[in-house]
Amino acid sequence: MVQAYILIQTEVGRASAVAEVIAQIPGVLTAEDVTGPYDVVVRAQAETVDELGRLVVANVQRVEGITRTLTCPVVHI
Repeated sequence: MVQAYILIQTEVGRASAVAEVIAQIPGVLTAEDVTGPYDVVVRAQAETVDELGRLVVANVQRVEGITRTLTCPVVHI
């Protein structure tokens, strides 16, 4: 299982709506509004890195109101 944090910037005033939509996507564990340089932080999981990439590109990035994403895979060192 691969997990990642997805840091999301949204259009002004859209963070809450974006987080609500993303929280419903299969593979998303949490989606929370935050303050700082990013507006929403998502924790997601998938079976493989490729599947995680598809989750981000095909599902998360298509949500209305998102301007930028940064995917940070979790590593176990």
